[in-house]
Amino acid sequence: MTTTLKSKLQDDLNAAIKERNELRSSTLRLTLSAITNEEVAGKQKRELSDDEVLKVITREAKKRREAAEAFAKGGRAESAEREKAEGEVLAEYLPQQLSDDELDAIVAQAVAEARAAGAEGPRAMGAVMKIVNPKVAGQAEGGRVAAAVKKLLQG
Repeated sequence: MTTTLKSKLQDDLNAAIKERNELRSSTLRLTLSAITNEEVAGKQKRELSDDEVLKVITREAKKRREAAEAFAKGGRAESAEREKAEGEVLAEYLPQQLSDDELDAIVAQAVAEARAAGAEGPRAMGAVMKIVNPKVAGQAEGGRVAAAVKKLLQG
C-alpha cells in the first residue's frame, strides 16, 4: 500500500514527539489540524488527495513566511526565527522550488505561445498565466510567477 502524504505527516509527527522535538511536532500538529479543517469544511467530510494536502502545506508555509516577515519588521526577531524554522520544516514536504532561471525559461516559452495565439498587451498577462500555472504548480509561488511574467511582457 502506498503511504499518503497525510499519513507520512502523521508518522513524522509521532517520531518528532518521541524525539521530544518541540518545534517539529508543533509545526506538524498545526499542519495536520489545518488538513483536518479542510476535510471537514463544506457539507460532507472527505479525505483529501495528496495534491490537496500539498496545497494545504503550501498555504501553511506561505503563512509562516509572511508571519516571519511581519515579525521581523516589528522588531520581534525571536518570533521571526521561530516562524522561519517552522517554514523550513514544512518545506521538506513541498516539491523542490524552481530556480529563477528555470522559471524564466518556462515563462519565456509561455509568452511565445501566448503571442503566437494572438495575445498582446495587458490581456497577454492572463493568457500567459493560464499556460504557466499548470506547468509550475507547487514549484513556484504565484507572486514569483506573476512578477516573472510581467518582467518578460514589459521587456
